[in-house]
Amino acid sequence: MIRIEDLCKTYHMNGRSKVVAKNVSATFPSRTAVAILGRNGAGKSSLMKMIAGTMSPDSGRVISSGTISWPVGFAGCAHPQLTGLQNTRFVARVYGVDSDELVDSVRNFAELGQHFYLPVRSYSSGMKSRLAFGLSMGIHFDTYLVDEVTSVGDAVFKQKSDDVFFERLKHSGMVMVSHSMQAIKKLCTEGAVLEDGHLSCYTNIDDAIEHYQDNIARHKEN
Repeated sequence: MIRIEDLCKTYHMNGRSKVVAKNVSATFPSRTAVAILGRNGAGKSSLMKMIAGTMSPDSGRVISSGTISWPVGFAGCAHPQLTGLQNTRFVARVYGVDSDELVDSVRNFAELGQHFYLPVRSYSSGMKSRLAFGLSMGIHFDTYLVDEVTSVGDAVFKQKSDDVFFERLKHSGMVMVSHSMQAIKKLCTEGAVLEDGHLSCYTNIDDAIEHYQDNIARHKEN
């Protein structure tokens, strides 16, 4: 479970202010897939970063009863000067999991061959995504964060990735940001709409999508 309590965040730049969260409170239940919807610039990714703990709010707090992942498939989770192997062992130490088991899992899943032993800076973008997704799936989290759907590799590898991710979601929750309504309907059962610093939560994903689409239509008219 993730509980957000009176979260506030405002950006100040060039004499202007942008409110991302204004006394936001919400509860995301355990083993539940929740989509965060909002127009571009609404602050969805900032909210995700505050949930992940990589960004501090101005006030308020995020409380979790379990472990929370970094954004699934985020290629920036790997240090470019370290090899795939070294990155994997580092992540294992940070999260307190068995290093050898995680190495075996990531090496087999990512299918990088000898590149696994080379610096990540030498990887193509696709190889970085494979490593990142392998790291994300190599550790069992209570809640997975997904900031946009990550497409990795060819059709066969993508299917394997989807199968592993769906298996994780049988026992874990998810908080997801995406502009793909198809992916949201496929993966999420609940939703929350972020607009002007306020978060409206829905236990039915269709209600959240309707609210979001109404916001889009209203702003097109103005």
